[in-house]
Amino acid sequence: MNTKGNQIKAGLQQFCGTQTLYSIPLLQTRFTDGLKFLADKAECYWLITDVSVIAKSLMAKSYFVTVDFKRLSPEEREAQQCEATITYGDGNGNILETHRYGMTDFPLDELRLYFTDDTLMLPTEY
Repeated sequence: MNTKGNQIKAGLQQFCGTQTLYSIPLLQTRFTDGLKFLADKAECYWLITDVSVIAKSLMAKSYFVTVDFKRLSPEEREAQQCEATITYGDGNGNILETHRYGMTDFPLDELRLYFTDDTLMLPTEY
């Protein structure tokens, strides 16, 4: 992970709960202070939008959705023909969907988010 990624990861540690809910009006999705910090620092509003669309589509399968971003190792990249994956689960170890990203500028190597009640949040904000 690069310096920017380390700074963002350290900054995310400060969030516990949230005071403000932000929204994506078109999707009617809310997100927390921690996600606003992440989106601003990592310039990844695309992540919030992508995750919101997919997680909302999975609500019929599970009211609670875990979202796991993972940058793949060089060996995994070659085998899976992508740079990163986002796996959506139900929180009980069941994978609902996995999406592959051919390339990404997201600075973290891994990240877990939760989506419930049309709200995307960090685990520490749940």
